[in-house]
Amino acid sequence: MKVKYLSLFLITTTVICSAISAFAAEIPLPKPILKGPVSLEETLARRRSVRSYTSDPLTINDVSQLLWAAQGVTASGGKRTAPSAGAAYPLDIYLMAGNVKELASGVYRYVPQRHALEKVAGGDLRLKIAQAALMQPWVGQAPATIIFAVNYGKMGRYGNRGKMYADFEVGHAAQNLMLEAVALDLGTVAVGSFDEATVKGIINLPSIHTPVYLIPVGHPR
Repeated sequence: MKVKYLSLFLITTTVICSAISAFAAEIPLPKPILKGPVSLEETLARRRSVRSYTSDPLTINDVSQLLWAAQGVTASGGKRTAPSAGAAYPLDIYLMAGNVKELASGVYRYVPQRHALEKVAGGDLRLKIAQAALMQPWVGQAPATIIFAVNYGKMGRYGNRGKMYADFEVGHAAQNLMLEAVALDLGTVAVGSFDEATVKGIINLPSIHTPVYLIPVGHPR
């Protein structure tokens, strides 16, 4: 009996330690600002696709605001900035950082529940992603690109309408991000033309995730 309890204790301890280790590996983001100097109406009027960027870096605060705008948690129960059918949240957001202050180059998964980043790949991968995006230069030029990926399996309860509902969510979140970029005096462009399998391999996406959108972000030239 003592051996049984000891084994149970060791298993429980291992699980707890693994969870703590995973959280410790995350990079917490600055708390998002909930009231800015630019009105929603102004961001709507100013939003345009920007395909040329300066060499100026983004800041970790910029990253925090952009990711929060796209999928940040805003209410109890994990409700987020963008609506999701049945609160299924099939969308995962990845940050490909190439020139971001206080953040090493690499690919990071955004963790909305803790407003943090989890590193999934190292190195400056902007050129590789630009090549996968049919050599669209702005993808390689921007200091960062936000990558939207969807787990369509989470929408199975909706039958053949599930994919459509997930794609709606991508649109909601992408518009949130692009309007936030305007409020930060940044520019973005939505890129949907790329080799899906190549992008998936470059950023180590799980097999259940499908990349659907690349959104470069930078200071307009």
